[in-house]
Formats: sequence, structure tokens, C-alpha cells
Amino acid sequence: MSTRPLVIIPDSRLRLVSDPVGRIDAKTRALVEDMFETMYDAPGIGLAAIQIGVPERVVTIDTAREGEEKHPLALINPEIVSASEEISVYQEGCLSIPEYYEDVERPARVRVRYLDLNGEPQEIDADGLLATCVQHEIDHLNGVLFIDHISKLKRDRVVKKFTKALREKERDGKA
Repeated sequence: MSTRPLVIIPDSRLRLVSDPVGRIDAKTRALVEDMFETMYDAPGIGLAAIQIGVPERVVTIDTAREGEEKHPLALINPEIVSASEEISVYQEGCLSIPEYYEDVERPARVRVRYLDLNGEPQEIDADGLLATCVQHEIDHLNGVLFIDHISKLKRDRVVKKFTKALREKERDGKA
């Protein structure tokens, strides 16, 4: 297991639609292990494979708070099969958009179908923070960022900020 570098906006890979995983094998399991290690190290509660540069439909999640027992969840080829009409609002952040947070509206409850690490089909009903996290990570698999759910003005501002920071790093020879 090893931590991998995070992909940060404005990197265009974050806008890619990730490919389905055809076969769950040792390579997939190693990817999931690296994703968990990277996610916990960051620290974060969710990570999509594209956030470490791998365009595959793989997500890791653990919404346990610091000091609580971990509940790691790996979702292969996840898809939302139903969503509530009821909306909830959570302040979201993203490991690929460091230190930026905004309130985002999403369905309060979702049912998600996915494959587990044994290739077995599973379904979960998620609400609260887990529902928000699952939707956030599945968005990543479709090239969507949480900032796409906020006003264009706020989105443009944050993208401009990160683009400027990247240019400065490149100019200083640190990128």
C-alpha cells in the first residue's frame, strides 16, 4: 500500500468520465488499498480513482469521525438507482479542491448499486453524510465537481484562484 499524489484543479483529468471496471483483480484491489491509504492520509472521507489519476469507476468512502471505528466502503462501478425528492444541504469540500468549502444541495437519500471487491453485486440505502459523500464521489466518476453545484460566480472565482496558484508554481519551477 502507498499514498498517491492527488490530482488538483484545474487539472483536466478531473473532467474525464471514468471507465467501468471490467474485472476485479489484484490490480483493482491494490488500487483500492492505495486509495484508502491516500484518503485517510489526506485526511478525507471519500475518494474517486480519478482523483489519483486513474480513470476507473472506483470509489472509497469512510464517514467515520476521528476516534471512531473505521467503516471502509469500496464501491466498484457504482450507480445511483433511486434518489429521494427530499433535499439536504451539506457543506462540502474536496481533496482535489483543497481548503475550499461550500453548501451543496443534493437528494437526502439515495439507493446505490455497485460491485464489492469480490465482484458481488450489492445495494445500499444511504442518507445523511453517507448519501452526500456517495453522490459527491459518483459525480467525480462522471467528470463533475462539487463546485458545479454552486453559482457560476463562485465556481469561476475558485477555478481562477487555483489556476493562478498553478501558474505561480510552474513559474517558480515547483510544479
